[in-house]
Amino acid sequence: MQYICLIYSAEGAGPQRGTADFGPFMQAYGAFTAEMQETGRFIAGDALQSVATATCVSVKDGKTITTDGPFAETKEQLGGYYLLDCESLDDALAQAAKIPTAQHGRIEVRPLVVWDN
Repeated sequence: MQYICLIYSAEGAGPQRGTADFGPFMQAYGAFTAEMQETGRFIAGDALQSVATATCVSVKDGKTITTDGPFAETKEQLGGYYLLDCESLDDALAQAAKIPTAQHGRIEVRPLVVWDN
């Protein structure tokens, strides 16, 4: 079954680029990604740019409306994701706990819908 692991943290939380902790933090991400690839769990994953680059789109009465910024004003922002193929929810939760941002943010784990044709 496929699970998405949504990576949330407050912008600026955790190791920042240019600090001594940033290199090991990114190495931990590399190691996690490599482990997911080696075990056949990895489907996709990427980091997102800052929320300052976000634009929301909606359509009201046939008119497209765009607004700058994220959908919701919150302390924690979506910073990236992993899409994993795991044997069970317990397996997905165990893998999500290994994502480095889990130490200073949170990882939301959700199963994908399987559409029956």
